[in-house]
Amino acid sequence: MPRQAIFIDRDGTLCRATGSITAVDQVSLEPGATAAVNRFNSHGRQVVVVTQQPGIAFGELDEDTLAEIHERLRLLLLEHDARLDGIYHCPHHPEGTVERYRRACNCRAPGPALFERARDEMGVELEGSFFLSRSAQALRAARACGITTVLIHDEAEPGTAPDLDHRVDSIDAAAELTLRDCAASAVPTS
Repeated sequence: MPRQAIFIDRDGTLCRATGSITAVDQVSLEPGATAAVNRFNSHGRQVVVVTQQPGIAFGELDEDTLAEIHERLRLLLLEHDARLDGIYHCPHHPEGTVERYRRACNCRAPGPALFERARDEMGVELEGSFFLSRSAQALRAARACGITTVLIHDEAEPGTAPDLDHRVDSIDAAAELTLRDCAASAVPTS
């Protein structure tokens, strides 16, 4: 039976990122990330990571290393009883140096293919789902699919994204807003 999900962008939202994460030992969690994922789990929401990984197209890492990075991410979260239900990534970039990944594609933001794959493979209902990210570009891909967007925007960062649904200053605030909106839109059962 389809149900809504909480989609989370990986780098800068779930994982600390001062640059590209290209090795397992660079994986660490953003403050509040574990608690947010745990709250989503306890409210019965599927938690799905979607991430752009153009480093693969530029030869900075390969698919096996990315799988190890994602396994480390899962283990860090599980240490605190937080669970990911799926991880989807785009390895492409139109200017990449690795031939097989050098292309324009529909899974690279603002394309919707990662969300559509989650819908098709996991039974996620996109309408009523949420996407949390620090990237307005990534959020626009979600919005094109009918997903409610939540921009996590540090007040020190310049710029705005007026065409997105919500703007908050932390993943904690994003979790609070998301779960409040989910509860408000829940259909009572008889």
